[in-house]
Amino acid sequence: MEAVQSSVDMLWVMIGTILVFFMHAGFAMLETGFTRSKNTLNILMKNLITVGLGSILYFFVGFALMFGTSAFGMIGTDGFLLAGREDISFFVFQAVFAATCATIISGAVAERMKLSSYIMLTVAMTAVIYPIVGHWVWGGGWLSQIGFIDFAGSTVVHLTGATAAFVTAWKLGPRLGKYSGKIVNSIPGHNLPLGALGVFILWLGWFGFNGGSTLAADPELVPPVILNTLLAASAAVISTALYTRFRYGRIDPSLTMNGALAGLVGITAGAANVSFLGAMAIGLLAGIIMTEAVRILDSKIRIDDPVGAIAVHGVAGIWGTIALGFFDTTGGLLYGGGAEILGIQTVGILAVIGWTTLASGIVVYAVNAISPIRVSAEEEENGLDFSEHGSQAYAMQDVLRGSTPSAESFATRLNRMGERPSTSKP
Repeated sequence: MEAVQSSVDMLWVMIGTILVFFMHAGFAMLETGFTRSKNTLNILMKNLITVGLGSILYFFVGFALMFGTSAFGMIGTDGFLLAGREDISFFVFQAVFAATCATIISGAVAERMKLSSYIMLTVAMTAVIYPIVGHWVWGGGWLSQIGFIDFAGSTVVHLTGATAAFVTAWKLGPRLGKYSGKIVNSIPGHNLPLGALGVFILWLGWFGFNGGSTLAADPELVPPVILNTLLAASAAVISTALYTRFRYGRIDPSLTMNGALAGLVGITAGAANVSFLGAMAIGLLAGIIMTEAVRILDSKIRIDDPVGAIAVHGVAGIWGTIALGFFDTTGGLLYGGGAEILGIQTVGILAVIGWTTLASGIVVYAVNAISPIRVSAEEEENGLDFSEHGSQAYAMQDVLRGSTPSAESFATRLNRMGERPSTSKP
């Protein structure tokens, strides 16, 4: 029976791993749909390289720093290249998590960051920055020792990625044309149906993200975790739709899509620790908080985040982690507990923000000192597909031909930009 149970547990973790891996397709579709068509290939390459590079680096370095023998509760010290480790299924599950953390940055820096600079940041995130946070919380580090709760990663995965995204987006500056004096200009994505497909893929993958984090096919734990995940996301969709209708006079599609993700991020920390009604409350508030965070980041702080990644993963991640201080069924304020959980959760959030800001800031500024991390104005105007990859995702000459003379001229210019100068004499 023990052998059978072990096999079933392993199978469940592998199913969760496959679902989390499939989330990368969701990220790619979401980011592509929410940005302009001229940057499609660049975004796809960032997401693809993140998975490949992140998995390799996590195998060599990251997993050991995260789950190796703890040194003073700060960092793991053994298990590099999985030496001495037999829990391969656990490693694979954690590897796809590491790539998920790094890819959050991709959307926030879209349309203006050099691919080479993004790769360097991905190296630092998957090899060092994220694993250290993970060790503090999941690897027996100091935050776990004081009682910090983060079941599947509202802080460990999402807040860590969003904090690095904030630092990088701040250093990059806004896209050309985003701000004109005090006016905030909208730069709409080119394919919201593609973005919606990404949201549904992510929602599906999240059942593995949270459900697989049980690390066992526990019939008493897995179903409630998955139901809490469903209820929180559903509640966030409803609250975002209603709030944007009240706030802006109509239901905003892109914000409502992000609302689903905000609910998913919010419930990730406490999916195993809150009631069904608590999950709905967390989701309802996550949608509203995310909507206001997008507005403040965009118009007040003026951080240009094309896909809303910082608000969705960062602000909603903070809310989901803090929410346990109220909704944890064993010690939350609403269940007769004191403020201890709330205090511990706050300490954890501040520690993760502080470490990630410092570490990612050093990496970003060091890389920028070697070579500017932002593409030139001309390259940004032409699109990163052409400047970084010498190609384009869509056959624009077919799309634009015959519409207007100016459009045809633009398509012709795009084609000519890819031609090599002739070396023949006239």
